[in-house]
Amino acid sequence: MSSSAVSLYLDPQIRDWVLFPITLVMILVGILRHYVVLLLQSPPKKLSNEAIREQRALVRSQIIRATSSNSPIPPTFYRSISQHLSQAYADGTFLKDGPPKEGSTPPAAPNPLSDPAAMDGMMSGMKTQMVMMVPQMVIMGWINFFFQGFVLIKLPFPLTLGFKSMLQRGVETPDMDVRWVSSLSWYFLNFFGLNGLYRLILGGENSADGSRDMTTPFAAAAAAPQPPQAQDFNKLFKAERDNLEFAEGLYSWVGQDIENRVLQKYGHSE
Repeated sequence: MSSSAVSLYLDPQIRDWVLFPITLVMILVGILRHYVVLLLQSPPKKLSNEAIREQRALVRSQIIRATSSNSPIPPTFYRSISQHLSQAYADGTFLKDGPPKEGSTPPAAPNPLSDPAAMDGMMSGMKTQMVMMVPQMVIMGWINFFFQGFVLIKLPFPLTLGFKSMLQRGVETPDMDVRWVSSLSWYFLNFFGLNGLYRLILGGENSADGSRDMTTPFAAAAAAPQPPQAQDFNKLFKAERDNLEFAEGLYSWVGQDIENRVLQKYGHSE
């Protein structure tokens, strides 16, 4: 029997009680999942004043170096600030734990498994992944239990036979037109096709994206926001001290010979 001789007429109740409920449930579950993920995310921990001072001291030097070739700071103040920062970097004044003691070994990099901040980030990723996976497993089981073998909709455009296995999962009928979509295949179409609707409703950075369910828990933990990695500010300060000395050779005050330039530009020759 050829596929063109087969005609199917769907009961309208299939549309009302199978097609629409599956689509509506997946949309609502995605929106609910987005807000559950937001509730599970813990707020970032507040840095201590010493840690903030340590970071800002490095940024302060970087700003001075970036503007050294056309600096708004007069020469006397520039050299005073540059020398003060260089001396403070050498003495370890801005270090969070204070100046290093003589003969002390530099601290080793923290172990992620023993660092509470890193563990919190990994656990947050695992919880988010569970919220992403469990609803989809429940929905798939619900569809398989109640609507297995249902044919829901016919696509309005022609397709090749290569799409038959993708669009007619759970329906083993070789003579059926490839454009018919089974209930389980409709679930997968919504699984990947509702991302645009989620972005329209919830914004671009939403947690309802179904494609994230395909990642492993470890990949989700890696993709979750992680606390900043520990840095050796003592080494950074020493390198920044060398950079400040190099920037002093490039220093040029923007107000150099400002009087002559103003007179040359706006003065009137008689």
